[in-house]
Amino acid sequence: ASSAMAAVKPARTLTTPMITFRQSSSSTSAISYKRSHPHKRHPALTSDYLHPAPPSAEEAVSNILYNTPPIGLTRTKQRHIFNCLVQNEPGVLSRVSGILAGRGFNIDSLVVAKTEVADLSRMTIVLRGESNTIEQARRQLEDLVPVWAVLDYTGFKVIERELLLIKVSILGPEHVRAQMNSRSPNGWQLLQEEADEDMTPSNALRQTHGHLKSLTELAKLFQGKVVDVSGDCAVIELSAKPDRIDAFVKLVKPFGILEAARSGMMAMPRSPIYDRHELEEDEVQEEGSGVDASLLPPG
Repeated sequence: ASSAMAAVKPARTLTTPMITFRQSSSSTSAISYKRSHPHKRHPALTSDYLHPAPPSAEEAVSNILYNTPPIGLTRTKQRHIFNCLVQNEPGVLSRVSGILAGRGFNIDSLVVAKTEVADLSRMTIVLRGESNTIEQARRQLEDLVPVWAVLDYTGFKVIERELLLIKVSILGPEHVRAQMNSRSPNGWQLLQEEADEDMTPSNALRQTHGHLKSLTELAKLFQGKVVDVSGDCAVIELSAKPDRIDAFVKLVKPFGILEAARSGMMAMPRSPIYDRHELEEDEVQEEGSGVDASLLPPG
């Protein structure tokens, strides 16, 4: 009976806390994951992709003609670069510009700065016009008392440089108009006012950071640099040829240009390179080509 009662009596249950073990990842786990998640197999590369056939002559010519810019109309007015060495005194700039304005010339750019000599200034003038009229204007400029010399660098190999300071928006082109009329110090506040309610400060920060990164990479391609950054715009400095400056301005125009300042072109002629061996050979040829006068017949 006691044994029967013991069989009927329920056993006492012990509650033990559950202990969970964290499985560490290993190489076998990676294999099992890759087996359960098979990757999409890409088709094998064809022979046309690995060894593309060379283009035909017709295709090559069509490609070259398509990428070649059209031939523009011939310009009768050529660009001239004047380098004027003038006395550093008041009134010289007005007299020089007065002579050019009297002949109907429109000055493209004009840069005046001091030189290493205290009483001498260098004036670089870029204008367009016919060669005969330009030459008359150059001689008339040389007749001025404070002008030492006027050099025309047209047709010579010169080094051209121009400085550009441009302020570009990093909020986006759709906010440039409101950015010009607003004085809000924070760019994301302006974005919230102009955009929908979904524009949070974090989204605005990501948008401005993406635009700033694109502008920085574009400036590096042109060997420029970002010299100032604020919450809604960036200032880029670039020194290059005038044509390269024009190309950079066109590329950053979609971002939204707030301000732009150009210094005007400065020019300096390249120094010639002489080869000592070529000069010695020319001297030897000139000495050997002489004719002895005693061997000539009389008369």
